[in-house]
Amino acid sequence: MSRLPIAYIDFRFSAHATEDPNKVLESVRRILPTQYLDLITFKRADLRGHYGNPIIVFEARIKEEKIMEALMENFSSKLGELEKGKLLREFDLHVGDGSLYLRLDKQAAFMGEFRLCAADPIHIRIRFRKRKTEEILQFCKEIGMLP
Repeated sequence: MSRLPIAYIDFRFSAHATEDPNKVLESVRRILPTQYLDLITFKRADLRGHYGNPIIVFEARIKEEKIMEALMENFSSKLGELEKGKLLREFDLHVGDGSLYLRLDKQAAFMGEFRLCAADPIHIRIRFRKRKTEEILQFCKEIGMLP
């Protein structure tokens, strides 16, 4: 790919009191390109929930083109056909203000699988340089992320 139309990719996810933060972090690492794991650093914030329960929030912003390209290749190759179809059908719900928003299942990620979900996900924001939904849709189809 020449010059990706992506400005950055954000990851955000949490580990609740009932979860092992190291396992949650490992689940996210399993969906990242292995050759760049050492270059991706997650910031950690220790928070308290509504009832005082501890919550750890992890965040990372990826701006390096080679890493973003490898991530997009991962999404394209590891997102199953059913998931791609679901994403296409619900595309308008996943796009806004020039960004594509994905929510991946943490437990599936621990098994190295890419599965969309709504509850307690790994939040991924892919921020595009061009803001038009049609251009984002076309790019996702071109790279095989959508059918």
